[in-house]
Amino acid sequence: MSDSVNSYFTPDWPVPAHVKSAITLRSGGISEGTYFSNNFATHVGDDPAVVDANRRELKALLTLPAEPLWLEQVHGTDLVDAKSVSAGHRADGSYSSDSSAVCAVLTADCLPILLCNCQGDKVAAVHAGWRGLAAGILAKAISRFSQNADQLMVYLGPAIGATEFIVGDEVKTAFLQYSPEIDYQRAVEAAFYVYEDRFRADLFALARAQLSCLGVHAVYGGDLCTVRNPSRFYSFRRDVQTGRNASLIWIAGG
Repeated sequence: MSDSVNSYFTPDWPVPAHVKSAITLRSGGISEGTYFSNNFATHVGDDPAVVDANRRELKALLTLPAEPLWLEQVHGTDLVDAKSVSAGHRADGSYSSDSSAVCAVLTADCLPILLCNCQGDKVAAVHAGWRGLAAGILAKAISRFSQNADQLMVYLGPAIGATEFIVGDEVKTAFLQYSPEIDYQRAVEAAFYVYEDRFRADLFALARAQLSCLGVHAVYGGDLCTVRNPSRFYSFRRDVQTGRNASLIWIAGG
């Protein structure tokens, strides 16, 4: 993984060559102040004209086949076909097998998850906060693929790290209720560390536990903390009023 022109990096995972992915950095755009500088979200208080300029520059830089599907994310579990809805649709993920579509999610501590099948003819992007993850958004995303789960690859993008994610009992309870499988239960227990009267939670480990439970074992990434990298990533927990990084995946045409 290496930063490209200081505005995005390309995830390091063994997807087919015609499957493209990128995760933006907070540098390289024209947003100002607390949104400095490469913000892609229109709902956080940034100047809409500036956000639009950042989006146009990203499309040109990555030579995208279309405008990314910018969703209205609501911490739910709905996913949509990227070709079937328009920008602003309420959902927390999209999928596509069409080379004229770009799946995208916006995050600033929540976990962006990119998915691809081994053939490279279907991709998906998921926004997974702890609520959506515990409620089963990964299972819904995997169900959109016709292949068996062991034929899928997943990349876990930048998110809040375990040392920074302080949560209460209700979060641990929500994840334990996801599945009664003993290996999953043990993995969840290991992902929560007692911190005073609360817990530190490892969101990456929780995603891996669910993916393993679902039969997906080709999992990459999951080692970049948004809170601890202020020059590269936006973080809501760190800054409250801030921008959003974008995670994108698409199928390049022939």
